[in-house]
Amino acid sequence: MKRTLNLYALTWRLPIIFWQLLFFVGPLLFMVAISFFVVKNYRMTEAFELVNWQKMLSRNYFWDSYWYTLFIAALSASVAMLLAFPAAYALAFRASEGLRRWAIFLLIIPFFTSYLVRTFAWYVILAESGVLNAMLGYIGLGPFRMLNTSFGTIVGYLTLTLPLVVILQTVSMANIDRTLVEAARNLGCRPLATIWRVVLPLSKTGLIVAALFCFILSFGDFVAPFYLGGSQEPTLPILILDTTKSGQQWPRAAVVAIVMMLTLFVTAFAAIALAYRKGSGAR
Repeated sequence: MKRTLNLYALTWRLPIIFWQLLFFVGPLLFMVAISFFVVKNYRMTEAFELVNWQKMLSRNYFWDSYWYTLFIAALSASVAMLLAFPAAYALAFRASEGLRRWAIFLLIIPFFTSYLVRTFAWYVILAESGVLNAMLGYIGLGPFRMLNTSFGTIVGYLTLTLPLVVILQTVSMANIDRTLVEAARNLGCRPLATIWRVVLPLSKTGLIVAALFCFILSFGDFVAPFYLGGSQEPTLPILILDTTKSGQQWPRAAVVAIVMMLTLFVTAFAAIALAYRKGSGAR
């Protein structure tokens, strides 16, 4: 009976296993293999040499791009979490069930359109003669340079991630037992203290997962730093593009991609371990 149940479970798991092997593990192994190839006369040649790893990991521009990408992705995740929390808290604890459903639906609508189109729309808003500078001009401020800066990159990242972060935070906090929040208030806990001692610990898993999604999407995004950031400080995705254009150096671009994936794997495992670590709970 036990053997039959195992075979039955394996049968239902086979499609996802096959999918992961075909579209994730296979391409990943191929990319790792390519990183050891060499380029001669603009053509890749099968080999097993460490020259691509040595050249990329010994270059200052690679590490400059790496630390800048890590920093701006972490900054984007922090800003998104801070901006999303008040809205998510209001939807979770102040809004009715019907209003919350409509709000989540409206937050999903931006994903119906192309991210590239939404990014280009910011040109009209962030340009020196754009909408935002025109509004600031009425109060005697500006014009400010917002395009082709790190600020523009952050705006692009938030365009991609902020609705998702609000949704994840809302769902996480909406599942908190209301009696615990009410008990804290009845015991004299002030609103900010209730959030710090009750709401945040009980929604820790969802909040960390939301921050992780934001970091991953920002870390690997090419559109925002290229079109809104102007590639002034190239991120790793832009470095991949520049590397492939420089003598068809796909093996060196594969090195950059592998370093990115390793960074994301380490970050994801650390975040998940933190999210599901058992603590003392609300106090």
